[in-house]
Amino acid sequence: MSDADTDSDPAMTRFPVPDVEDLPADLRDRIEAEREDAGFVPNVFLALAYRPSHFRAFFDYYDALVENTELERAEVEMIVVAVSGANDCLYCTVAHGALARIYASDPHLAEQLASNHRTADVSEAHRAMLDFAVKLTTDGPAVEESDVEELESYGFSRRAVWDIGSVAAFFNLSNRLAHLADMRPNEEFYDLGR
Repeated sequence: MSDADTDSDPAMTRFPVPDVEDLPADLRDRIEAEREDAGFVPNVFLALAYRPSHFRAFFDYYDALVENTELERAEVEMIVVAVSGANDCLYCTVAHGALARIYASDPHLAEQLASNHRTADVSEAHRAMLDFAVKLTTDGPAVEESDVEELESYGFSRRAVWDIGSVAAFFNLSNRLAHLADMRPNEEFYDLGR
């Protein structure tokens, strides 16, 4: 029986969720490490395991975005939630909403960011950061040098601006995959960081 079969909702509904024991050893190890760290297996791991080579590439890039960045982890999660809200992605707003609440130590922030980042209780610099990420999401060709310079005026380096854009771009991909698969958030995410 797969991990997904033991939950009330499957990890995704449009594609088969593989049995963890049938996966390559490196995927099983990564999934088990996540279980040990989080206390459960986020459904994105089970869903993406459907295509092992994609799983590896996805999580390698995700790790680079959160581990090798000029941004604070709370800032990364704020971007993810704002972008995912703009894309109406239930999985990512719920899962990363939990992480945003945890890393920002704010039990109300995720819903504010997901529904309308412009009215969220964030600093002017973070509002500019989120405006940039959402603009890249909703109208990428409209991003100009002046948008980059505005972020620099708030103290973000060029490398940080790249990182903001990279997180936004990656989660546009992630949101589309979640929509494609009809990925379902784990119930555990709803209560984390409250």
